[in-house]
Amino acid sequence: IKMDPGNFAIETFLFCQIIVGMFGNSSILFYYIILIFTEKHLPPKDLIIEHLTFANCLTIILRGFPQTMTYFGFKNFLDDMGCKLIVYISRITRGMSLYAMCLLSCFQAITISPSNSRWMKVKYRATKYIGPSCSVSWLVQLLLNIMTPLRISGPSYKKNSTYRLSYGYCSLFASGSVVTTLYIVLVCFSDVLCLGLMACSSVSMVTILYKHKRHVKHIHSAQHFLKVSPEDKATQTILILLFTFVISYSFSSIVAIIRTCLNYQVIWGVNIFTFLEIFFPGFCPFVLITNMKSTFSLILPCLGKR
Repeated sequence: IKMDPGNFAIETFLFCQIIVGMFGNSSILFYYIILIFTEKHLPPKDLIIEHLTFANCLTIILRGFPQTMTYFGFKNFLDDMGCKLIVYISRITRGMSLYAMCLLSCFQAITISPSNSRWMKVKYRATKYIGPSCSVSWLVQLLLNIMTPLRISGPSYKKNSTYRLSYGYCSLFASGSVVTTLYIVLVCFSDVLCLGLMACSSVSMVTILYKHKRHVKHIHSAQHFLKVSPEDKATQTILILLFTFVISYSFSSIVAIIRTCLNYQVIWGVNIFTFLEIFFPGFCPFVLITNMKSTFSLILPCLGKR
């Protein structure tokens, strides 16, 4: 087993990023598993976060660990079928993270809307359909990425191809056919639609928070002025996640386009792309934990104060 000394820093940093990210996401999943066994059902916002955290865990495992094994010298540890399966599921989880963030931002924007707003009528309906919407999102991603295995091959592929893009442990083949072009356009349209909804909901939440802050300034009591409502705190947390997600998603997409357009393999491109794809899944749980209950009730919520 040979390891390139020049990549030792990025390899070590990526490995630490995976470990920290898995610890954070596993803590939240453990928290929700206990809630499921001690309570009847999860609130809609927590249900979305549960799906988001599960997708983040799978993304870190399927994108991080194979790339790390490649960095440390393991080249052909996956066969053709294993490559197709891992890349297919990782694409599903990446898309599910996008859909979950879109659902979370839209639902929170509706939740904090004023009581005299027309969105209050939608709020009660949205609460009922959050669970089915999360399930449908997984199904949509399964169908939307159905062509991914056809473009993936194992690392032992020996035929020469101009459009072969190596990930180290697997290979991606780009095709200029009309079907492939239409498929890419469909995937891009779905992503742009979600990002557009997230942008609209973010602007709505910022506007509502600004109006609320301006209204609170007229209250002379310092006790009320310093108090932050749970809704406002949750909204600020979601806005931080949205900003981080959009930055990470945009930069990873740009790096992927650059790598695809170049005619030669770039090692730093694979490293940067992997880092950007795992950055949000690893960063997300620690932002969410700050908005949850105390550490004691996070570990044993059944013993915490109701």
